[in-house]
Amino acid sequence: MILGLFGGGKKDDLPQEHGPLAVALGGALELDTLGLQAGLAAGEPALPPPKGGTFIVEAIGTAKLDGATTLTRYYDDDDQILQVMAEPGGGREAITDVSLYRPWDSVTPMSSAEWDRWTGPNGLIGQPQYDADGIMFARYWGESAGPVDLVEFSEDINDGDAVRSIHQRCMLYARPVGPVEEMLLINIERDIGENVSRQGGSVEFMIGYGLAAADVQLSLIHI
Repeated sequence: MILGLFGGGKKDDLPQEHGPLAVALGGALELDTLGLQAGLAAGEPALPPPKGGTFIVEAIGTAKLDGATTLTRYYDDDDQILQVMAEPGGGREAITDVSLYRPWDSVTPMSSAEWDRWTGPNGLIGQPQYDADGIMFARYWGESAGPVDLVEFSEDINDGDAVRSIHQRCMLYARPVGPVEEMLLINIERDIGENVSRQGGSVEFMIGYGLAAADVQLSLIHI
């Protein structure tokens, strides 16, 4: 996972607040997932429902997706990602989307042929559907009946000790689980600062669910 590229450890200095949630590294958020848990109880989610509670921010990532949207990701020690999309420079009032992702699986292709299986012209990622060991997800991005190009962006991630730039190519899939939309984010990650092939370093699979902005509140706890 992306956060695994960094070392852990307690930070001595309190950095400035970041992103539309205005939380600093080492700061804490309180996640209310009770409504999400109730909805997922009506189906069979790919992972156990997220527990919610205190989310300690160990790293913060930012990326500009386009002129109208900024992506901010808050990472914790369990590789959970609280992802917030908002209009550039705004606070909570500018938030357009909040979602919570957790790791599900990871693959490291070892050859060009293996990479082609995932990302080639007829590769698995970008197709209208993705079969995850019998769990079927429908592509969320792109209306084409055939494969579509992956979304690309670079994310700068700050853990308080260093800032790393991670190039990412991704595709989002989704399926209904009871009344809840369960999302599968397939992400190809490559550390721009490392001598990693242009194809990518690994393929990461993350399961996520949408949250309301009101479900995420600042906590008085600080690490």
